[in-house]
Amino acid sequence: MTDSEAPPAKTPEAVSGAPALPQEALRIASGYAFTGPALDLGALLWDGRCLPDVQIRIPLPMLNRHGLVAGATGTGKTKTLQLVAEQLSAQGVPVFLADVKGDVSGISAPGQENDRVRARASEVRQEWTPAGRPCEFYALGGMGHGIPVRATVTSFGPVLLSKVLGLNQTQEQSLGLIFHYADRKGLELVDLKDLRAVVAFLTSDEGKAELKGIGGLSTATAGVILRSLTAFEAQGMSPFFGEPEFDTNELLKVAGDGRGTVSVLELPAVQDKPQLFSTFLMWLLADLFHDLPEVGDVDRPKLVFFFDEAHLLFNDASKAFLDSITQTVRLIRSKGVGVFFVTQTPKDVPGDVLAQLGNRVQHALRAFTPDDQKALKATVRTFPDSAYDLEEVLTALGTGEAVVTVLSEKGAPTPVAATRLRAPESLMGPVDPADLDEAVRKSPLHGRFAEAVDRVSAYERLTAAGEAGSGPDAGKGAGTEAGARARGESPAPGPGAGEGRGQRRKAERAEGAEGDDDSLVQQVVGSGVFKSLARSLGTQIGREITRSVFGTARRRR
Repeated sequence: MTDSEAPPAKTPEAVSGAPALPQEALRIASGYAFTGPALDLGALLWDGRCLPDVQIRIPLPMLNRHGLVAGATGTGKTKTLQLVAEQLSAQGVPVFLADVKGDVSGISAPGQENDRVRARASEVRQEWTPAGRPCEFYALGGMGHGIPVRATVTSFGPVLLSKVLGLNQTQEQSLGLIFHYADRKGLELVDLKDLRAVVAFLTSDEGKAELKGIGGLSTATAGVILRSLTAFEAQGMSPFFGEPEFDTNELLKVAGDGRGTVSVLELPAVQDKPQLFSTFLMWLLADLFHDLPEVGDVDRPKLVFFFDEAHLLFNDASKAFLDSITQTVRLIRSKGVGVFFVTQTPKDVPGDVLAQLGNRVQHALRAFTPDDQKALKATVRTFPDSAYDLEEVLTALGTGEAVVTVLSEKGAPTPVAATRLRAPESLMGPVDPADLDEAVRKSPLHGRFAEAVDRVSAYERLTAAGEAGSGPDAGKGAGTEAGARARGESPAPGPGAGEGRGQRRKAERAEGAEGDDDSLVQQVVGSGVFKSLARSLGTQIGREITRSVFGTARRRR
């Protein structure tokens, strides 16, 4: 029998020889005596003592009610994620982890027993057995150790892209108009040069008439967006956008032995691009949201998504962006996905989002400065009333200890419990980079996503039109049209021709196909506008709302 399947802990009164406890400690113990499947966090701390007979747990069905893992640097947040993730995997629940510092990959390997692990296991009455979990490793744009994760510009959408470009609200709305224009004209935005080519066309002499037809978009604002895109590319951001685009359904995999796969997104190589990686995490979550069906309350989540360095997501975010996050978090629960935000203090998370996080694991906080003291008081106010002096407890917690409150099996908050947490059973540190690379090469996903593909899209079409005198002279590159011909492709027509969005392979484009009636029908049916309309008519209201707010779009499935 595993720890997670163990029967609910007895209350201290029922344990032979257990010291008598105050009534408040007994009340806490009864609040965590769940009867169904649960994750074991650790043992109760009360009046300076660890009470292993009082186990603090989270009911498995409540993991899709979202949560917060918070605490100062070095207090053990990463180990808490590892502890929860490996238990979820053991119970058949897939997990997504963002590895910002590069120390989470050890979840794939058995842990190493030592004096500290033995001591902790003994203190909390844990039957510790070294064990790794099935993992897939990913890397944004292929930068780092992992299978490349890319998104097309079209699917990323204007709201998320505005966040990484640092655009203001007016510019964000204008970018949305540009996306709408490209979609209406069938100009497929696969990578950044596609979007830059469209904006350059609209700001050129040839595109002035088109620009006037896009309500609310000024030449000056379009110019600002174009300069932002150019600077963004100059910073080396191009590899993150393109094809093959990552399929977020891969995050829902279960291994052959029934354990949930832990998807680890390796981020150390892009630590200096926090706006980019935090927004990419939101794209993954938003993409999952509008693809998954409604399932209501489930016995176990379909996925638990840990959103590390969550404060980066909310910093300098527009109102539209914050509204999008709030709606996604609120509605994705009914699709079986739990989201845990990981940050230093609850004040890093907007109130509308924080109110939806039913499970809380708060590690120690520091109170060295007036700002620290203010944050401490604010944190205490986010907890239910408790028998603890939380200001004192939160500053006295040791590494691997936390204050916990979760939702019971009936959905009510459990009593606040200071907890000494269990030790993870997997390796508490990174695996060897060579082993990591080998695991990536052996993954069946490597062949699908490893190599980038640059096919004909908006940039090539507009460039060809410009060279023919019917479009802008935007983004000229040596051999653009000739290269297309050399690959057996036809230069695409001007921006009004409506090319199929990713459904027709290059080899199917023969010279002169644009004039063929059957080809025209295929183009219309394959166009972004047609597909978007078909999807919106055939999907649920929640998905329509999310698409309209975030502006994300899918080209396949």
